[in-house]
Amino acid sequence: MPTHPRRPQPEPLKTNDVRVAAAGTVVWAVALLVLLVVGLPEDETWWLWVCVTGAVIGLFACWFIPRMQRTRAEDASSAAGGTPAGELEEARLREETSATREMRAAEERGEGTTRRPPLS
Repeated sequence: MPTHPRRPQPEPLKTNDVRVAAAGTVVWAVALLVLLVVGLPEDETWWLWVCVTGAVIGLFACWFIPRMQRTRAEDASSAAGGTPAGELEEARLREETSATREMRAAEERGEGTTRRPPLS
C-alpha cells in the first residue's frame, strides 16, 4: 500500500460569531413576542421565561464574544513573542513539512519503520 504525504490542515473558517449570537437573540425575542401575542395557558407561562433567558444570554454573548476574541489574540501574540498568529502557523507548517520529509527519507533508507501485521 503506497504511502502519501499528509496534506496540511486547512485554515479554520473565519466566522462572525457576534452575528451568530445576534441572530439567536433575535430568534428568542421574536419567539417571546409571538408567545405574548398568541397567549399561553396559565400553567405554560414558563415558556415566556425561556425566551427571556435566551434573549438575555444572547445579549451577553454579543457583549462578551468580541472581548474574548481580543483577549485570545493578545495572548497568542504575547505567547509567540510578538509574532503574529499567521506567521506562527506558517512556521509550524514548514516544520511539519520538514518533519514529514525526514520521515519519508528514513522510510526509504529502511530506518526506524516497522510494519505491524494486520489485526485479525
